[in-house]
Amino acid sequence: MKRWLTVLWCGLVLWPGLLLAASEVQGVRLWAAPDNTRIVFDVSGPVQHRLFTLDKPPRVVIDIPAGRLAGNIPALSASGGLVKGVRAAMNTPDTLRIVLDLARQSSPRSFSLSPNDQYGNRLVIDLYPGDATPRSAPAAAPEQTLAKQPVEKVPVKQVPAQLRDLVIAIDAGHGGDDPGAIGRRKTREKDVVLAIAKRLAQLVEQEPGMRPVLIREGDYYIGLRKRIEKARRNKADLFISIHADAFKDHRAHGSSVYVLSRRGASSEMARVLAARENAADLVGGVSLDDKDDALREVLLDLSQTATLEASFEVADNMLGELRHIGQTHKSNVQQAGFVVLKSPDIPSLLVETAFISNPAEENKLRDSRHQQQLAHAMLRGIRNYFGKHPPPGTRVARAYKVRRGDTLSEIAQQFSVSLNELRGYNGLESDTLRVGTTLRIPPTRDS
Repeated sequence: MKRWLTVLWCGLVLWPGLLLAASEVQGVRLWAAPDNTRIVFDVSGPVQHRLFTLDKPPRVVIDIPAGRLAGNIPALSASGGLVKGVRAAMNTPDTLRIVLDLARQSSPRSFSLSPNDQYGNRLVIDLYPGDATPRSAPAAAPEQTLAKQPVEKVPVKQVPAQLRDLVIAIDAGHGGDDPGAIGRRKTREKDVVLAIAKRLAQLVEQEPGMRPVLIREGDYYIGLRKRIEKARRNKADLFISIHADAFKDHRAHGSSVYVLSRRGASSEMARVLAARENAADLVGGVSLDDKDDALREVLLDLSQTATLEASFEVADNMLGELRHIGQTHKSNVQQAGFVVLKSPDIPSLLVETAFISNPAEENKLRDSRHQQQLAHAMLRGIRNYFGKHPPPGTRVARAYKVRRGDTLSEIAQQFSVSLNELRGYNGLESDTLRVGTTLRIPPTRDS
């Protein structure tokens, strides 16, 4: 009995060390984004680690007790973003030390990831510029009211308000260490959706009265809520997230368009209402922080309802246009609780362009001509919706009320647009006008 107790005691003492000894660093990958750099260490199992920073020169140090390097790792010499280089050595016989040499002072954050379909266990280090951990975008500063000064009252010619462009936020899904779905030919979802997103952005840029904002411009990952935050910072009128679907049955095919489900909207309402201390939670530009619970809920519900209705309509337009270039997986707009669709004040939709798991559709997604067709279909969906529902104050919201004696050609000349543009923009089959009719004026680059 005494011998068995001794064996048991030794096992309890040594067991944590045995677990840690099994943790080997097998590879390193680095992704440089505009506002942070991510370093991912592939490890053989869950690891304990200690993280700290050093100055002069700036460094981040990761100590892994009982850690080991599994052979030579070429990626350790990689550099980019905030990282100048990566080196590793045994700091003590029982501790692996990894040092990140930095281009400038940075704030690190670390966490572990469990295995998924593509990768095993991982230790992730996110580096942010400066010496403070990243925070949500701050609330907009209140407008300052200037002291009133006596002014001489003179007749002033009224100048029309400056019209703005529509802002279309275009989000390429996944990125960086998250490749998304992978096809039989090793086509990665993150690559094809970024190519499509860039093509759509080019088309939007060429469209009078519209301006694109690419949420992800390169091969790096952005957190889901940070994608929403970027769209909001740029005052987006529409958010489109582009993806490529996958399914275990390789025969599944067709594109789909999703909007937020009612259940997803309800959970987001609860989350926003619970964030009392967050002054950045705005609904239609109105802060919720100084409102009581009942009013907060009413305001958010009204905003969400209007946003969901707009999302449904633009998604329906998008699905109709996608149907012209290929089969759709479902005949109707689908609903889901995707995080990127949860903005209460920006109409949002997610487009599954095709099934990358289907060999035929994978080949299409790799084809630049098909990518351009998808981008054109999405642009037509955007154009169709905002042609009917132009936001006030935008260049696409110009209108003219027909008066007695007006002709279509004179109105076109007055607004410097072609007769065909004016006719097509209003869906007119003839040039006959009815007095009192309101014509929508196509935006021009000078308007």
